[in-house]
Amino acid sequence: MSSIKKFQVTFDCAEPERVARFWCEVLGYVVPPPPEGFATWDEFDRSLPPERQGSAFACSDPSGVGPRLYFQRVPEGKVVKNRLHLDVRVGTGLVGEERLATLEAECARLVALGAVRVRVLLADDDNESCIVMQDIEGNEFCLD
Repeated sequence: MSSIKKFQVTFDCAEPERVARFWCEVLGYVVPPPPEGFATWDEFDRSLPPERQGSAFACSDPSGVGPRLYFQRVPEGKVVKNRLHLDVRVGTGLVGEERLATLEAECARLVALGAVRVRVLLADDDNESCIVMQDIEGNEFCLD
């Protein structure tokens, strides 16, 4: 059996393009070019049946290393804690006050983009400090 080389992370959401553009800003990802034959994503979207317009959007790591993120519209809203979340790793290798200062600076940047700070989890015997946050539709993620 061959091993899986690439994967994408899919988000259920109400506003796919809005949430995708938020995550582009968080991660430094980009919106890929529109499909062949279309000058823009808006032009492509208008070519779809009305019920599919605005139903999906994606972004990708410009280096091609990280997973593609795919956002799909679903009718129901988020009601419980995520069973899967992203750790945005901005403090790797840092400890103590230096780590917290780095996490806090990134938290401030993301709050300005519409994220919500939930709580700080301070370092203990097993884990370094992290900040629990929510994206613009309430999906949890951690600044780690």
